[in-house]
Amino acid sequence: MRGTIDNQIDTALGRSFAPDVALRTASPASLPAWFAVSDLAVASVGAAARELAGMLGLRDVGIDVRRTLIWFGMTLRPDGWAVPDAWDPIAGDYEAQDGWVKLHTNAPHHRDAALSVLGCAAERDAVGEAVRGWRKSDLEDAVVAAGGAAAAMHSLSEWAEHPQGIAVSKEPVIAWRTKSSGVAPKDLDGLRVLDLTRVLAGPVATRFLAGFGASVLRIDPPGWSEPGLEPEVTLGKKLAGLDLRRSDDRTTFEGLLGQADVLVHGYRPGALAGLGYDGDRLRALAPDMIEVALDAYGWSGPWAGRRGFDSLVQMSSGIADAGMARSGAERPVPLPVQALDHATGYLMAAAALRALRILRDRGDVVSARLSLARTAQLLVSAGPTDPLEDMAPIEDGDLVSEATGWGPARRVRFPVVIGGRQPRWPHPARPLRTDPAGW
Repeated sequence: MRGTIDNQIDTALGRSFAPDVALRTASPASLPAWFAVSDLAVASVGAAARELAGMLGLRDVGIDVRRTLIWFGMTLRPDGWAVPDAWDPIAGDYEAQDGWVKLHTNAPHHRDAALSVLGCAAERDAVGEAVRGWRKSDLEDAVVAAGGAAAAMHSLSEWAEHPQGIAVSKEPVIAWRTKSSGVAPKDLDGLRVLDLTRVLAGPVATRFLAGFGASVLRIDPPGWSEPGLEPEVTLGKKLAGLDLRRSDDRTTFEGLLGQADVLVHGYRPGALAGLGYDGDRLRALAPDMIEVALDAYGWSGPWAGRRGFDSLVQMSSGIADAGMARSGAERPVPLPVQALDHATGYLMAAAALRALRILRDRGDVVSARLSLARTAQLLVSAGPTDPLEDMAPIEDGDLVSEATGWGPARRVRFPVVIGGRQPRWPHPARPLRTDPAGW
């Protein structure tokens, strides 16, 4: 099954330009899942590692499989403090009149949108009672229309026949576009990466790049926070804040764009243009900049502009329903980790590195688009699996000490070694908007 996923990733990156790299895996392990999550994890991390080795002119990549799977979850073990729960208390699965629906309420405005539609108190029992009065797709549509995030559960076959499922099936794993040519090549060390991403795939991509030499600057708007994830996804980055509704902050942002080598963002189709930065404007500000873009539900079809997260895409695409059916459970059974986010993040890193190699070797500036829904299809295409036993627990030898912005901690060692080189993150994990907006 990993061969199926590997082949599709190789095709997406372009076999004709594949780096000559030997990939070695060690410490066999598997996550307990009804899909080939472990294969997807190793294949996506391996893709990013191979592209990095190709960029550096190295030929040997080693991957610790067990640690790879741990890095698809939470890697930090705090010492004397605690990471907040990543999930809002009312987020989760609820039974409607005709099936299940997931409400994603981690962001306050998404929470407010769901509650405004349901017209109930912010209590789990009250939300459950209100949801039972709705048909699942009607509630999904109403919450999305109100500016929230929700997903009705579909089966694999229902998604295959859904207009959005059909649209996603026709999209490549990575969609490429040549933007310009004839610019000077760039090296990875000191590469300027402007990170406009949030939960979770984009931050995974830029964390990988930051660990191997790129200078990553993450920009967040006022008020945005990810308290349960910031200790994981801010590692290695400078962290600034800008309000693009303010003219002086827009001027600062445009100056940063003009100096960036790579832009990584997770805006839905049309959202960046709505802020005044459509394709023409971006090219005018930064004509030689590589762009790697992510959205949830794909770049075509009726849901191309729909907000989404890993857990919602799992509901929509049939993954949670298949897990429920195969396990004989009475509730949706998602993947044991946010595998769509993490795998797409490493594929985004691989795409950025491939774009850099194309720039260096051919002089062409290319951009790449990926989506969580297309990664879900990549996973499903490998077929079902039988869950295996849980992995061996984390041991002291897996951990290294780290001073974070919240206190001391230990983090699981990164699973990739490239030509004897391990990542070196220049900044510890810290809260968002800690730094000034500059390189």
